[in-house]
Amino acid sequence: MRGILTGVMIAFVSCVGAGTATAHEAHSPTGVTWKYDGFCCNGDNHTGDCQMISTKNVKVTKGGYEISLGPGDHRLITRPHHFSLKQSQARRSYDEEYHLCLYPTEDTLRCFYAPDMSY
Repeated sequence: MRGILTGVMIAFVSCVGAGTATAHEAHSPTGVTWKYDGFCCNGDNHTGDCQMISTKNVKVTKGGYEISLGPGDHRLITRPHHFSLKQSQARRSYDEEYHLCLYPTEDTLRCFYAPDMSY
């Protein structure tokens, strides 16, 4: 039990340092770099649960977003998934791309980043 608690504390400290949340960087094809929110982050640029997804995976609806993912669309996805999200639940993407964070499993959409909507 003590080993489990130690592991949990190490994982927690790796995403939260000195009282402020840290997060790994998001990289866009245009060269824009910004950080995911600490709440959303769990890992790094290679093993983390946040990454950019293609616009082909996102359908903008009247009330929000429909997100359909299959294997290869996000590093954690192993089977088809469909998520629905209200526009008010989306976070602002700073590079005009869509980004998705899945945690603790591929079945749980933790954070979704979307570009500003201009309509």
